[in-house]
Amino acid sequence: IILNAILESVTNLLATVLGSHVVRRHFHLMLSALVLFGPVLSLWVSKFSIFANSHHYLYRKFLRSTMGWTCIFTCSFILLLSLSARHSISLTLRHLSRIGAVGLLWCGCRHLLTLLEDATGTCYEPMPVTQGDAQSSATAGAPMLLLHEDQTRASCLRGNMLWRGYEVSQDILILCLCCLLLLEELSVFGLHVAQRKPREGSPGAPLRLVFLFSVFLLCVLLFLLLCMLAYFPKLPSQQLGGALGYLGWKGLYQGWYKFAPRWCFVLSTNKQDRIMNPSTTNLTRVCKLS
Repeated sequence: IILNAILESVTNLLATVLGSHVVRRHFHLMLSALVLFGPVLSLWVSKFSIFANSHHYLYRKFLRSTMGWTCIFTCSFILLLSLSARHSISLTLRHLSRIGAVGLLWCGCRHLLTLLEDATGTCYEPMPVTQGDAQSSATAGAPMLLLHEDQTRASCLRGNMLWRGYEVSQDILILCLCCLLLLEELSVFGLHVAQRKPREGSPGAPLRLVFLFSVFLLCVLLFLLLCMLAYFPKLPSQQLGGALGYLGWKGLYQGWYKFAPRWCFVLSTNKQDRIMNPSTTNLTRVCKLS
């Protein structure tokens, strides 16, 4: 009973914070400021910190599977919230398809960015330096490089060669996109708790646990974003990645989901039927499903 009371108090507090008007309206601005000015922290962080190692456990387990972790926790939260609000199966699937649309967007962006990097970059192999070459290279002021025109960026780096070209940070893109997605989906939990009738009781412990783990994941992703900007600054590729992540969230949650009729709700006497779409909670218009 004590643990359940603690869980209820903590999740209610987090739901109030994440669902507040200030957080929902200004979180993307805070994230943009972090991406823009985060590399400045590289002037003060220690290069001998454990987070300066790109093979750290957090980077290996979370950074490379950010979208997977986000989909698992967000889909679990949406499913349990739909069951708690007694939504139909079709409505639940429609909510889950929002996460699928974000996943497809990420796959498309990653593929296009990979093609762009391969088309605009060039692979070079550093040549072993002999005594005669050492004198000539010292005179020229640069090491000798052998051009490989048939290499992609991935194969070039796997071969321990040098890649030069334009790059957009896919790590910063997916971190920004998933942080915005998590906040957008989790922010409706406070409204769900507030609108439940006394006879319906409080949301169950499984829903609250998944919500708590999802908030923890959001904090981990924000910490990873800060570490990437502070310990591995890459200007302006990280800023471009953050901008693309923001545009992806803006286009989906503030564009398509907000105005497309299929993402709106049928007006119902039960208020629980209108809290699941985070992009339409503040709308006053009535939308009909086609």
